[in-house]
Amino acid sequence: MSGNAASPHRLDGLIAVVTGAAQGLGLAIADQLACDGAEVMIADLQLETARTSANRLRQQGLKAQATYLDIADAAGVTAFFERMVSEHGRLDILVNNAGVGQTVAPIVELSDQEWARVLNITLTGTFYCCRAAGQIMERQESGCIVNIASINGQNPGPLVAAYNVAKAGVISLTRTLALELAAYGVRVNAVSPGPVYTEFNKKVMAQRCQRLNITEDQMIERIRGSIPLGRWGEPVDIARGVAFLCSPAACWITGEVLRVSGGLEGVSAAPPKRAKN
Repeated sequence: MSGNAASPHRLDGLIAVVTGAAQGLGLAIADQLACDGAEVMIADLQLETARTSANRLRQQGLKAQATYLDIADAAGVTAFFERMVSEHGRLDILVNNAGVGQTVAPIVELSDQEWARVLNITLTGTFYCCRAAGQIMERQESGCIVNIASINGQNPGPLVAAYNVAKAGVISLTRTLALELAAYGVRVNAVSPGPVYTEFNKKVMAQRCQRLNITEDQMIERIRGSIPLGRWGEPVDIARGVAFLCSPAACWITGEVLRVSGGLEGVSAAPPKRAKN
């Protein structure tokens, strides 16, 4: 077989939801899925930014819409997905990208509020979306879910314990749901990105630099030097991995965690002693 119509990587006619897709990594994923033929729903708290992004994709001849979604609102998530199915007839792809980073701090200084905030959004919010979409896909006996995890969820780095635990939970959730939905023909996988220089990463890195008393340029180079392939990731690197797992080319893959990190397994260097107050 030859030509795009026969390509197992095409997503023509499929309905996809990408959470946290107004900008950054999520937008790159939405862009890639749309380029591969899917009709993409950019679901985000930042509705105006999402609308601007969807308009840009439509100007390129792609199928994209913007919609509001707060993944931390359980009832709102359920209503959102039922509305999606009512309007579009089905749900073929869900990419759970929405989440938050953690304010950099050692565990002994980590507040209850920060721990709860990160876990409630990054892990519990992903659970809400998996539960709602899983119910729909189970009824359909078709569909694909890809959860965005992190190399931190597999090899935790220092000073971001809540984030590490949340992403480890996303990986466990992925593998559990993959087993539970396998009989219905629904596939569930995760992608663990390595370092990608997005606004999300810049904020965390600035805090980490302050904690370690090094410059941002030094941190950027330190991380780059630790990556076997010798460069930071680009959003499109992650997006292509996600698109593969969403495509028919991955039809016999479920319960897997695809690390897209240039070969980097984790950043686990121990920080120095903190100054005494």
